[in-house]
Order: sequence, then structure tokens, then C-alpha cells
Amino acid sequence: MSYLLHVDSSSLGEASVSRNVARTFLEGWDGDVVHRDLAAAPVPHISAAGVTARETDPADHTPEQAAAAALQEELIEEFLGANAYLFTVPMYNLSMPSVFKAWLDQIIVFGRTVRPSPAAGRPAVLISARGGGYGPGTPNHGLDYVVPTTEAVLGREELLGLEVHTVIPELIMATHNPALAELLPKHEASMADAHQRVRELAATITNAFAV
Repeated sequence: MSYLLHVDSSSLGEASVSRNVARTFLEGWDGDVVHRDLAAAPVPHISAAGVTARETDPADHTPEQAAAAALQEELIEEFLGANAYLFTVPMYNLSMPSVFKAWLDQIIVFGRTVRPSPAAGRPAVLISARGGGYGPGTPNHGLDYVVPTTEAVLGREELLGLEVHTVIPELIMATHNPALAELLPKHEASMADAHQRVRELAATITNAFAV
């Protein structure tokens, strides 16, 4: 086993629920971890230089293309060097944090990480906390543009092809808004379930590599 790549994207640091659940996973992880905190050290959004560098002979790169290509290579090598992944991608305004989208755009390169994907089949745990509830029967059902999109990019065969296990701690606003106090039991149950699920996933994935 090489290492677990742990990619954080929550802006809240120690106060982040997604990061809190991730720490429970890490407590059960038996192996090396490489941590990339995109909130503390964001990667730049993909630029024209970054796109054109992929289609230009390195000998002909401009200084801007060379710098962009070097960053992409660093991120891709870090991604491909991992045998398993832990992503914290909370819901911000119905979507993923822009820093995580920037990271995805840097590492997804045809013929390098997708079509084909050398990482296909590797396990990934996706933790996505949110303030409300977005499941079937809720007023917000159908408005979750985080998990479906992230699962598609990470998991679809023609993209990164990872084996994605998603954990969703929800109804976090019930702890801050008195008007939502009646939802506190559901929030607490969601948190307990999230922590239990990541403990089980950490054990399962660790044991799979030990075989």
C-alpha cells in the first residue's frame, strides 16, 4: 500500500463538520496519509496556459505553460500515487466548494488520469456535510448539486473511476437556528450514523489492503 490521499475543501477548519467526520475515519486508518488542504493552500483555477500546455510539446512551452504544467504534474502524481482517497466536500450554496472544483480541473487530463484512468477501482470516501436535508421527501429534494456531480466525476468509468462511498452528515443548521430545534434529533442521528459509517469504511478499506 502506498498512502491515503486526504483532500480537504471546507473553509471552516477545526469547526468543519466534514473534517470532524474525516478525523474519525483517520483514527481507524492504518497506513500513511498525504494531506492536501485546499482551503489553507488553494490550487489555482485552470488557466489558458494550463489547458494549452497539455497539447503543446514541452520543449515549446512558454514560461506560463511550463509553470502550469509543473503544477498539474505535481497534483496528478500525488493523486496517482495514492491507493485510497478521503475527500471532504461540504455543500456551499447547493454546490461544491470552488477550491475542490479547481483541484478536479487540474488533475483531470485525458490519457493521463481519465480515458483510461490508472486509478480505476481504488476506494474513495466522500464526506459531504450540509446545513439542511436534501433527501427524498424533504422540501429541498433535488437541489443537491454536490454529491451527484462529485460522485459522477470521481466514480464514472469514463472519468476517474474510483469506488466511491458517500457519507452525508446533514441538518447542521439545527444546532445554530432555534427555529430548527425540532430537527436536532435527526441531526444527531445523522452525525452518529456518519461517524459509524466512516469507522466501518476505515476498517474495511484498511483490511482490504492488508490481504
